[in-house]
Amino acid sequence: MTEEKPHILLVEDEIHLARGICFNLEQEGYRVSHVESGEEALERMAYDRFALIILDVMLPGMDGFAVCEKIRTMDSRVPVLILTARTEEGDRITGLEKGADDYLTKPFNLGEFLLRVRGMLRRSAWYRPEPVEEGYRFGDNEVFLLSYRAGTAQGEIDLTDLEVRMLSLFFQKEGEAVTRKELLERVWGYSSDAETRTLDNFIVRLRKYFEPDPANPVYFQTVRGVGYRFSRKSVF
Repeated sequence: MTEEKPHILLVEDEIHLARGICFNLEQEGYRVSHVESGEEALERMAYDRFALIILDVMLPGMDGFAVCEKIRTMDSRVPVLILTARTEEGDRITGLEKGADDYLTKPFNLGEFLLRVRGMLRRSAWYRPEPVEEGYRFGDNEVFLLSYRAGTAQGEIDLTDLEVRMLSLFFQKEGEAVTRKELLERVWGYSSDAETRTLDNFIVRLRKYFEPDPANPVYFQTVRGVGYRFSRKSVF
């Protein structure tokens, strides 16, 4: 029995760019569906399942941020890679806040793009969370890794595949400093030392969920020059 090709949804209104992306992804052995608007993407998601969604920000009608937010209400786990011509840090943070897993700024290097896609697909295809304990408690929070949800002071939230992967790693290494390199390799599937602001912005996302005061984190702490450390015991 032949293994089914990963099915990728590309949401991109620049036709020439879309054709190039589709061609290169198909050459890598992926099956690609292409739509030109966010509205079309959401229609496709209503009846089809995808291994990855590649989403442009600047779209006619509904923009990519709004589309990403809507995708997360339909499927909390599917990996989302945002493509944007915008370079402002605020736009990158907005994409991650809306539920994206990573982003690339146009124009991007084809090799890097394919590496990102490969890493995200490998992570979602093989990953199964190994909870230290189900119903992991810290502060006012309780995280259920196997069911991809969490109870927080703000209410219950659905967790993405990437959020579960990062939380699982932090819980397993509670009290230890986890390097940026290890986080990028084990969470995003990057095998290089590629510098990315995605990691830092993603920590901001977790702090917004779980910290009593995100500006003064007590659980997800920065270890300067190294990476981050999780501790379930807040120290005031």
